[in-house]
Amino acid sequence: MKEISERRLLGIAGMGWMFDAMDVGMLSFIIAALKEEWGLTPGQMGWIGSINSIGMAVGALIFGLMADRIGRKHVFIITLLLFSLGSGASALTNTLSAFLVLRFLIGMGLGGELPVASTLVSESVPAEKRGRTVVLLESFWAGGWLIAAIISYFIIPNYGWKLALVISALPALYALYLRIGIPDSPRFSAIKGAEKTSVFQNLGKLWSKEYSRNTAMLWIVWFCVVFSYYGMFLWLPSVMVMKGFSLIRSFEYVLIMTLAQLPGYFTAAWCIEKFGRKFVLVVYLLGTALSAYFFGTANSTALLMTSGILLSFFNLGAWGGLYAYTPEQYPTTVRGTGSGMAAAVGRIGGVLGPLLVGYFVAQKMPVSTIFTIFCISVLIGAVAVFVLGKETKKQELA
Repeated sequence: MKEISERRLLGIAGMGWMFDAMDVGMLSFIIAALKEEWGLTPGQMGWIGSINSIGMAVGALIFGLMADRIGRKHVFIITLLLFSLGSGASALTNTLSAFLVLRFLIGMGLGGELPVASTLVSESVPAEKRGRTVVLLESFWAGGWLIAAIISYFIIPNYGWKLALVISALPALYALYLRIGIPDSPRFSAIKGAEKTSVFQNLGKLWSKEYSRNTAMLWIVWFCVVFSYYGMFLWLPSVMVMKGFSLIRSFEYVLIMTLAQLPGYFTAAWCIEKFGRKFVLVVYLLGTALSAYFFGTANSTALLMTSGILLSFFNLGAWGGLYAYTPEQYPTTVRGTGSGMAAAVGRIGGVLGPLLVGYFVAQKMPVSTIFTIFCISVLIGAVAVFVLGKETKKQELA
């Protein structure tokens, strides 16, 4: 089998991850722009974020199952192409209904790519480097968000949201390069045909006596984290506008907050091999919960910016830990299925989060109350990891 260096694998997988983040990050700014251009209601704004998450749930489920049948590499390429081409096509739409259909397809690509990429990387590096490498893979998400914030700040106000979407479609060309540039997971390639079980056998194994505790823990923490992340971050520019800032100023502040994601990832990457997966997840989730509470109740620009920066720092560090921890819960034969199902359950939270914010805003609920709900959600996720989670630091994958 063709060999690839860890650094090159990280770069290739990470670039795909970065392009995904560009799309999701840009969507939060596009929603704010479409509100003004198309006169969207809060409910319609919520649906744009939620239809994206519905697609991600379907994609995580379907492509997670496929990854255990046809391999990680092929699914990685398919999903990257799907979201890239869908993103470019959405720049041609002029109606909300067509935009929603394409956002569903884009979401399928995004939802399938993320858990499969982390599984591919985790299966390809030594145990003592695995956690740090997967968190560094996740750090490309911050780079993508940063690029999205820069594009949105400079492009959308001056040239419109459609040009921003065209720019985000460029990864389609990169996906073709991946077919040549990356081998499949050595662990998956080592599985003989007779060892590969059916889709239904894989799903049943997740809830067998051996793995039911792992599955319950992952499904709870994924739901809570994704529910709060998409509820908070897809609405971040719009919440800033609600707090009295102009659209341009809100983009500017969110760009500053986005910069805090990178140190969040890098500190988590260091801590995850030093102190373990459970430590990183519990501590960074607790930091996320407190930051969310103070962001929602902030009554000054200084407190708003400080809590927003800490929210980005802790939340994205927790994401890095979660993606490192998830593939370690299962053996190779069901690792794609287990990671994909956990992500799919999480995406249900991603559907509900933006929709609930849209409903609450329409009902004139205070921003402080909305963010308190997200604070509680993240705390539940932290408790699930603390009580049900098992430490997997430096353990060889089954």
